[in-house]
Amino acid sequence: MELRLLSLSCIVFYVALVGSSLASVQTVDWVESYWHYVSPNIQFPKALRNVLQTATPIKGKNTYEGVGKDALTQAHNNDSGISPEDTSFEYSLSYKYHWSSSSNKDNNNVKNSSVLKAYHDHNNVFFKQKALHPGQEFTLQFPESKCNAKFLRREVANAIPFSSNKLPEIFEEFGIKPESVEAETVERTLLMCDELAIEGETKLCATSPEALIDFGVSILGKNVGVYASEVDKVSNKVEKYTIVKSKNGVKKIADKGVVCHKQNYLYGLFYCHDIQSTKAFLVSLVGSNERRVSKAVALCHYDTRFWNPRHIAFQTLNVKPGTVPICHFLPKGHIVWVPTTSI
Repeated sequence: MELRLLSLSCIVFYVALVGSSLASVQTVDWVESYWHYVSPNIQFPKALRNVLQTATPIKGKNTYEGVGKDALTQAHNNDSGISPEDTSFEYSLSYKYHWSSSSNKDNNNVKNSSVLKAYHDHNNVFFKQKALHPGQEFTLQFPESKCNAKFLRREVANAIPFSSNKLPEIFEEFGIKPESVEAETVERTLLMCDELAIEGETKLCATSPEALIDFGVSILGKNVGVYASEVDKVSNKVEKYTIVKSKNGVKKIADKGVVCHKQNYLYGLFYCHDIQSTKAFLVSLVGSNERRVSKAVALCHYDTRFWNPRHIAFQTLNVKPGTVPICHFLPKGHIVWVPTTSI
């Protein structure tokens, strides 16, 4: 990648704040140290450790490992240039976006969305809350996350332009051609991050582990837990799953949560939002081949009045905004923060 390393004078390692252990860039240890500085009484969550892969400088080169245009996930496998398994959740998470058959690109319309519509029609990405009960069957996909860019320290990430208004600077910084597929991917992600929140939503695109932790704690307080969907064996195949028929088949874990979706970008990035009237559940699922999902996280949104009326969820469920709770499972690589008092 073409990203220039910042001088050491620009990088503060929090030594004065949380000790010299943060000076290491070889592992996720500095992230864990920052976590304990912010939330000293809570163990570093396993779910957070699993998703925060940090970038390290490559010795002798002005580059970082796992950062840059080569870290972008490229769409493939169909004429429209979009692969359903790459984008099935990309636009669904922003409730200002809507489905349209138009191919015009703007920040409120999904380009090539007929592909996404077909994907949602054949998979239970969104479902009604009344379906969340033991014995209920779903058609689901739990592939491994394809967003593999690694995370930079806050001081490094904050020094890089991050706005759809700064695209020329970003393209130059990372050696991206303006008319390339990489440029379109970067622009699409930035437009989503720049979009204003809907009423009742607080959002942030977290460009560093520190920003991610600070946002979760700022909303929920220092006593927080982090959950993610855990699958015994990930698969790109669409499969039939059934909620286990027991009292632990569906367990509510919180009446409030901050959800963070990993994004396809040049370096590690989470789109996080706190949406009012949202509950989080742990759901035990078993697949048709007896593959068990030990911790499938389901989120149910009880107030959808301010979502775009043409959002993909309303299209596929044939309901109107504000009429019924709408739920979805968290894909691999996405996380939800909840207050520990709810657990």
